[in-house]
Amino acid sequence: MTDKIACAFHASQQGTTLEATFSGDWLLSAEIPALDPLLTQLDQGKGINRLIFSTKGLGSWDSLLMTDLIRLIDAGKKQGIDVDTTTLPEGIQGLLSLVYAVPEPTGARRKPASSQWLAVLGNAGLQLYQDTQALIAFIGELAISMTMLLRGKSRLRPVDFWLNIQECGPSALPIITLISLLVGLILAFVGAVQLALFGAEMYIADMVGLGMTRDMGGLMAAVIMTGRTGATFAAQLGTMQANSEIDALKTMGFEPMSFLVLPRLLALICIMPLLCLYADLMGIIGGAWVTVNFFDVSLTQYLDRTASAVHLKDFAMGVTKCAVYGVLIALAGCLRGMQCGRSASAVGDATTSAVVTGIVFIVISDALMTMICNRLGI
Repeated sequence: MTDKIACAFHASQQGTTLEATFSGDWLLSAEIPALDPLLTQLDQGKGINRLIFSTKGLGSWDSLLMTDLIRLIDAGKKQGIDVDTTTLPEGIQGLLSLVYAVPEPTGARRKPASSQWLAVLGNAGLQLYQDTQALIAFIGELAISMTMLLRGKSRLRPVDFWLNIQECGPSALPIITLISLLVGLILAFVGAVQLALFGAEMYIADMVGLGMTRDMGGLMAAVIMTGRTGATFAAQLGTMQANSEIDALKTMGFEPMSFLVLPRLLALICIMPLLCLYADLMGIIGGAWVTVNFFDVSLTQYLDRTASAVHLKDFAMGVTKCAVYGVLIALAGCLRGMQCGRSASAVGDATTSAVVTGIVFIVISDALMTMICNRLGI
């Protein structure tokens, strides 16, 4: 193999003619000299009427030389300069003739039109309308499947139900334990900052107990299950949709709503109240650890205050809310999974949408139920 000759470039002007000289091996692996000074000179176009090329010292070349030549030719033509390519090698002239055989149509590269705020608002409204229609249709199909189950005509397999119970319940205990303990710690520390000003550290137990049982325990469990189980439902059903497995089930006479969605929905409805109670317990334990170790309160006093402050209706409120959250998480995950497209990227989009939709449903439902309970004096 012969050694490569370093590529070089030189420009000289004689009168109104500018000559660009290329020498050496113009290959992609070579160290390329900068063409910016010549491009700047062409853009200014002062005293230049003609551009010619000299390739007497040119060695090997590839697409790199073609790219640079096209840049120079386009810059010259833009300023109305006469570009002479007859001195170039025949191979380069043939390629250039192909490049400029069919000129690019005017306006082919249009800039994307900027959307007006009214158009953006209208598109968002249409998307919301379509999503609402899809949700209502999905709930209707689910209600029909539930009716068939109660009448004993559903094809729900018990093994699918118990498998989803396993995935939603025991498998989620480690993350529920960690988050609930930390939430209890945070509630205790936040409350202690103000209660310590009045020497009322004893009432930390009241705040942690009521906060966890009435709202925070179920809410944090629901958020965790949305990111964990709701995303799993969407990914599973979305992958089946992308692989046409759901279409195959329909062809074989299986109703996807009863066969796929119903077991997941029932599993979350059954397991979420239990996870709520477990989260409440972990939160109270976290608050007890902070209160006993950092403030002048014994464990017995903490437990007594918790028992006197927290009543059965507080647990019932949290459990009821968490059961509603379970329905919403399953709806969001299964809905986005069944709406998934036929590509791998669509599965990721469905998973992301399921998590966002589930969290929005949870926050809205929590606000509504809290206002209802407040108006009823519960």
